[in-house]
Amino acid sequence: MPITETGGILTSANSGAINVGERVLVDYKDALGDYKATELPVIKMFATTMSTDTGGDIDLSFALPSMKMESIDEGSTPKYQHTKMRSERVGVREWGIAVGVTRRMIEDSRFNEVELALNEARKAVDRHITDHFVKCVYSIADSTYGTGISGATTIDAATGDTESAITTFATNPHGGWLGDGSTINSGGRAYSYANSSDTNLVKTHYLKALGGATDGMISLIDILTAMERISQHGYNPDTLLISPLHYHSLLKLADFTSGYVVGSGASVVGSATNPRDLENTFVEGTNQTATIGSIYGLKVIVNAWNPTDRFLVFDASVKPVAYVERRGLTVEEANPGFGIVGSYLSMRYGLKIVNGLAGAVSVNQA
Repeated sequence: MPITETGGILTSANSGAINVGERVLVDYKDALGDYKATELPVIKMFATTMSTDTGGDIDLSFALPSMKMESIDEGSTPKYQHTKMRSERVGVREWGIAVGVTRRMIEDSRFNEVELALNEARKAVDRHITDHFVKCVYSIADSTYGTGISGATTIDAATGDTESAITTFATNPHGGWLGDGSTINSGGRAYSYANSSDTNLVKTHYLKALGGATDGMISLIDILTAMERISQHGYNPDTLLISPLHYHSLLKLADFTSGYVVGSGASVVGSATNPRDLENTFVEGTNQTATIGSIYGLKVIVNAWNPTDRFLVFDASVKPVAYVERRGLTVEEANPGFGIVGSYLSMRYGLKIVNGLAGAVSVNQA
């Protein structure tokens, strides 16, 4: 079969010649700029993006629902009420990568190696951001990122899940979901809502999975408990994020409904005569969107980045993470005297869970 060559970002076809494809080198620095990370899926799912003109730690202020109507006697004037605030500190750090591309590679027209290096650098940024977000929202300890609580492997239902430990910036700069032992209406993250009792509102959002300590185990009661913890704060849980190992367990539950279209698809899957047999079936939809069905009204999403020992239920309409960007991905020349061209990529950002009420993590632990 004929093969059509597709030029990379560093090359272009010479439109002035007939039937001749001349490879032309474009500016290396501009080419790297085209690989800028603007909006990755994980940021769009979890975060509200903010920008800042200052570096270091950033303080964000949030208003609490502190005002209430009062009964007023005829002719009297009520006391003025003001908005109570709470503050969250977000640590901003710089991250970088040096791309191993030299002037000699360009001079020798080794375009394929240059393009491979550019592609891998862009993928490395994607992997880094995704890994950082996952360890932040699941509160997994990582010394490089600074996630989790100092001295604790993870934040879970057995250790290190008190609200005071989660909100202490010195030991846990990335924050977390609501922990045990919180106080109501005192400037913290929990406050009275509707007719829920204070006892219910201060319950931890890090749950010990009743499904068992084995990785990937999941039970209906774990999902329902997570939904209840979120709903009592006035949020609407609509998303269940699980690992492929949890998906295997979930498929064994009779209550699970696969996302398929009734009447679509063929009886013979993947036949040689009709390669479109999977069109409109739940298999095709899973491959394209990672959404594999629903349970109790929750959209079930499978992702390989999800830890195998925990799953997350949250309200996707609420962005629980603050993503503060001081400087997006930029390109600089690094050591040009040594023959390395425009090879340093860096970005400066910080992230933290600032809305700890809209999600709950269920942990497989003994």
